[in-house]
Amino acid sequence: MTSRRSTASLAASPVLVGAVAILVTCIAVLIAVQANSGLPFVPTYDVRAEIPGGSNLVVGNEVRIGGFRVGAVDRIEPAVSRSGRAVAVIHMKIEKKYAPIPEDTELAIRPRSALGLKYIELTPGSSRRTLQAGETLPLAQSSKPIELDEFFSTFDDEMRQNQRTAIDGYGTALAGRGQSINEAIEDFVPFMRHLEPVMRNLSDERTELRNLFPELREFSGQVAPVADTYADLFGNMAGTFEALSRHEEAFRGAIERAPGTLEAGIESFPVQRPFLRDAGDLAAKLEPVAEELERSLPIVADAFEEGAPVLDKAPPFYQRTANVFEAVERLTENPNTLLALRDLDRTLEVAAPLVEYVAPYQTVCNYWVYYWTGIGEHVSEPVRGGTVQRTNLKSDNRVQDNRLSSSEAEVPVDVPADEDPHTATEPNREPKQALHGGAYAPAIDAQGNADCVVGQRGYLEGPMAPGGRYGPNENGGQHLVWGPFDLPGLTGGTYKALELGIDNLEDVP
Repeated sequence: MTSRRSTASLAASPVLVGAVAILVTCIAVLIAVQANSGLPFVPTYDVRAEIPGGSNLVVGNEVRIGGFRVGAVDRIEPAVSRSGRAVAVIHMKIEKKYAPIPEDTELAIRPRSALGLKYIELTPGSSRRTLQAGETLPLAQSSKPIELDEFFSTFDDEMRQNQRTAIDGYGTALAGRGQSINEAIEDFVPFMRHLEPVMRNLSDERTELRNLFPELREFSGQVAPVADTYADLFGNMAGTFEALSRHEEAFRGAIERAPGTLEAGIESFPVQRPFLRDAGDLAAKLEPVAEELERSLPIVADAFEEGAPVLDKAPPFYQRTANVFEAVERLTENPNTLLALRDLDRTLEVAAPLVEYVAPYQTVCNYWVYYWTGIGEHVSEPVRGGTVQRTNLKSDNRVQDNRLSSSEAEVPVDVPADEDPHTATEPNREPKQALHGGAYAPAIDAQGNADCVVGQRGYLEGPMAPGGRYGPNENGGQHLVWGPFDLPGLTGGTYKALELGIDNLEDVP
């Protein structure tokens, strides 16, 4: 009794019934509004995708897999891909039961109606790795459709004019040729009859015709870098074809003999396959040799070119060589030769000590070269018709005490100790002099180490006058340099001795 009375009182309240009706209506409207972007309180699997452009997509467009709705577009925003290209990124909410999708899933934007409504079609791939929530399908896995306005925009004024011209040309070409067209159709009957076995052979799997177009694509890719060369080739072939057209009978005879040549090739090529295969292996092994020949042949060719004149002169040279050997034979048979050799041996014994003494100077210091270098610098003043000996009067400053030209000098000319011999001058601004004699010394020390003083460059600072008559004093000997003496330490060999690695007399070959 109490329950029935409570139900009756609830139904009897118009305010309460109206409030419930309004609440149910609001919930229904909310669900209807949210239906495009997914039902509320339904768990989703959120992923993103990069697409070339927005393509008239709007929030709420369906996401389908296999034609069935599995989610909706939640948000669209602009972005920049890794390559720096401007793209659009769509955020998709997919129902949880369809998650996850493979990472190689393909995405395409499809038209849903002619009015421009779109939807997202996902084609799952075969990858075992799947996209985690929040990850993004890359741009390479997305494709954009051709819009109707883009399609119709191809028919611009220029294209319509060209299409009108083409149709007019076809109409003019076919007008009044009905009989010819009928004859062509009649002739097509035997043509098609003979074409049938040809097409049957071409469609056979053993012909591997399916590989033709991929191979043509690779061939075109390889030819592309030398397209200009091929263009020149075909341009030059025009001259060849013109020459062939001038001898029609000979060209016709060559074509008539071609079937027999092809038949012989068909019979012989299978037999040649093992040889060609071995030849290919041989060519592969000879490739390094060919590369080396490509580098060496120019040098070898130059050698042959230079050697040919030499070989032309070889026979006279061989004749002269024979004369030399005959003279040597006569020399050995002469009794005086033995006496001369004995005298030469005695000469070598006498000259050996001199050679041993001079050898260090020539191998370490090379006095001979220094001598002729000085001569070359001395006789080097160019004049008309040759060179002359360079001379210059060396005079003193006519003011300094004990100068070189003074016959009353008491000590060698020198600069006081408190003055720099490089910059010291007299009151009349003439430079002061300090006596510098030659610094000759042995080429090696007592242990045979290279110590070539002669030939070293630079200004020697005194006093250096071993055994000199005047020692350092206020009147002279402060900057005096006189020899012979040995500089402190080892100055080493000359540049040539250093180049040859000669640091000691034992290193002399």
